[in-house]
Amino acid sequence: MANPPSGETTYRFDDLTALYINCTLKPSPQRSHTQGLIDRSAAIMMECGVTTSEIRAVDHDIAPGVYPDMTEHGFAADAGWIGVAGPGPSYLDPGSGGPENDFTNRNTSFMTWNLMHVAALLKRSGGIPAHGNQRSQWDAGCRPGAENPEHR
Repeated sequence: MANPPSGETTYRFDDLTALYINCTLKPSPQRSHTQGLIDRSAAIMMECGVTTSEIRAVDHDIAPGVYPDMTEHGFAADAGWIGVAGPGPSYLDPGSGGPENDFTNRNTSFMTWNLMHVAALLKRSGGIPAHGNQRSQWDAGCRPGAENPEHR
């Protein structure tokens, strides 16, 4: 299939919502270079019908660690801007080349499309099957893929 003209897509994800968690160390309303990358990714998603929202983690009191009710999992590829190794301009700084960088733009685009495709697959198929992922079954001795010779 040929690529559709710019601004048009044959892929629609109107049934999806995305929450971006900006992990910058700068509280709102300070300028965030991470926000620049989120904006690029969110624009792709919104163009495809995804409803997006974003929070800055640093603006909230988020407890560290792992709790028993943290049962949902996410999936993402990598995207980022490190510029040249070492000190130098950050992503949105004038003259950084960040917003024009082909490597960063490619990886941000690929990550965004991967997120939409995987989220749509999971949502439309009813999620990840529970088989092999149930703590109660594991605790009861049913351990798919990790059979215990004592329970034969």
